[in-house]
Amino acid sequence: MPLEPAVDLPSRSRLRVEIAIVLGLSLGASAVYSLVSIVNRLTQPTSLSQQTATLNSSLSDRAVFDLVYQVLAVVVDLVPVALVAYLLWQGRRPHLARLGVDFSRTGRDVLGGLGLALAIGIPGIGLYLVGKALDLTVTVVPTDLGEHWWTVPVLVLSALRAGLTEEVIVVAYLFARLTDLRWRPWTIIVAAALLRGTYHLYQGFGAFVGNVVMGLVFGWLYARFGRILPLVVAHVVMDSAVFIGYPWAAATFPAFFGLPS
Repeated sequence: MPLEPAVDLPSRSRLRVEIAIVLGLSLGASAVYSLVSIVNRLTQPTSLSQQTATLNSSLSDRAVFDLVYQVLAVVVDLVPVALVAYLLWQGRRPHLARLGVDFSRTGRDVLGGLGLALAIGIPGIGLYLVGKALDLTVTVVPTDLGEHWWTVPVLVLSALRAGLTEEVIVVAYLFARLTDLRWRPWTIIVAAALLRGTYHLYQGFGAFVGNVVMGLVFGWLYARFGRILPLVVAHVVMDSAVFIGYPWAAATFPAFFGLPS
């Protein structure tokens, strides 16, 4: 089970330093930037619901370089995932058991992830709309990429990046290392969920609440079953649906998304 402490552990102080470095290279840094961002938003004269946050922005006005920059950004953002895989690699099979990686039930894990995406994604849309109505959430623009042959593949890669980074680091890695530090399961679940909510705070308080709830559900599922693949699949499916389906939906129902017609 991935929640069991490893046999030969670094000292507690080294574990704390390791966690700080991993988070500082990844979603911990995102949480700090997100806190600064929400303070910036709240101190502007424009209300939250009238502000926007773009998730996938163009990185160059030249299509070929935009593609290169997009792919490089995905690769660089996945380096911390490779780092935690290296840190928790075990000599015996399955090598990444402490990260909940086990492909013995892939089909069942994928189906479970698809069901979880529906269970989390549909209420998430409702929460977003409520947050907009209460002026607690900014207008989220999932992408402003132009229409190129590579747009959809890049958006899928972006969704894969988010799914792997968030679920492997915030759920699997933190569960493994905080368990090594003798944290209780529910303490880990709550701490990881709060971290998830914090690095989404730049989108507003509705996004914070929604992602904390999602984190609690995902954390409980991981503690219960010890498998990360269903969580990654669910996350990738939800983000892919938003990133790819948004341009059509926003153009068809602009008022529904709080955009000008």
